[in-house]
Amino acid sequence: MNRLIVFLVGLQLISCGGPGGVVRNEASGAALGTSYNLIYLTPEKLDLQKQIDSVFDAINHSLSTYIPTSDISRINKGDSTLVVDQMFREVFNLSQEVYTSTKGYFDPTVGVLVNAWGFGPGKQMEMDSARVDSLLRYVGFNKVKLTERFTVQKSEPDIYFDFNAIAKGYSIDRLAKLMEMHGVENYLLEVGGELVAKGNNQIKGKPWVVGIEDPTIEDDRKLKATIELQDKALASSGNYRHFRKDPVSGVKYVHTIDPITGFTKNSNTLAATVLADNCAKADAYATSFMAMDLDEVLKLLAVRRELEAYIIFFDEKGEIHEFMTPGFEALLTKS
Repeated sequence: MNRLIVFLVGLQLISCGGPGGVVRNEASGAALGTSYNLIYLTPEKLDLQKQIDSVFDAINHSLSTYIPTSDISRINKGDSTLVVDQMFREVFNLSQEVYTSTKGYFDPTVGVLVNAWGFGPGKQMEMDSARVDSLLRYVGFNKVKLTERFTVQKSEPDIYFDFNAIAKGYSIDRLAKLMEMHGVENYLLEVGGELVAKGNNQIKGKPWVVGIEDPTIEDDRKLKATIELQDKALASSGNYRHFRKDPVSGVKYVHTIDPITGFTKNSNTLAATVLADNCAKADAYATSFMAMDLDEVLKLLAVRRELEAYIIFFDEKGEIHEFMTPGFEALLTKS
């Protein structure tokens, strides 16, 4: 599943110096299989590149499935004696919380199904009811446990963890803590389209403004919405330009995997953007909303009032509609 592209609006032409002695510091590059762009404002120039690199290195050591010696890779290979670090514990505990809240639709053990159905990097299989039932043995966050000794216990040794749907958001939260440690009060941090904003864009004299790209435009880029973001985290998830069209009816839909049944299903949700107090949580819920039925998403949002959301979906005729919580709508910039 692809991320929606989130633009940092109105920042490209700003010089390093600003009014009142404000300095615009930047850091950008590649990490966690994606790109990052960090902007932080300070009274004097502040180079945090080494510390930023250290944050990404620590996250990779704990949570990267692409590094054979990482903690998560060792656990996936069956190491039940490894004492996991604080990062792994925080991501595990938040995953457990969102798994429960979404009734299983957020599940970092679902990767075996993603690969089997041909949506992931692993080997695609010929799928039938018997094969799905056999794979579901290895799916379910209720089948794993973090012990008092901070080791991971699995009911099936072949259960495979993949925290990719939360790791980017969590990395931004760690970078935000780094900024706080150095007394930075105004920043906009982006990793792979996920964002955390703190304070204001002092150079512009107003809140940070970010734009969400329209996922329905196939041949060009166009903003669907722009919002003011202050002291909040934002994450977007969607089948970005990867909706399908029924060859007979012409109705558009999104193909996704139901982690509860193990089968694929047609979803009418095209994109979900979530605001929360931290980016790991926003990331997890945005991913969940893509797998959940729309009515279940709306029920959850009515209960989890700390979340704000913007949902783009198809109706039964294939026409595009939008839903925004009142809190999200209040942040829209005036055109």
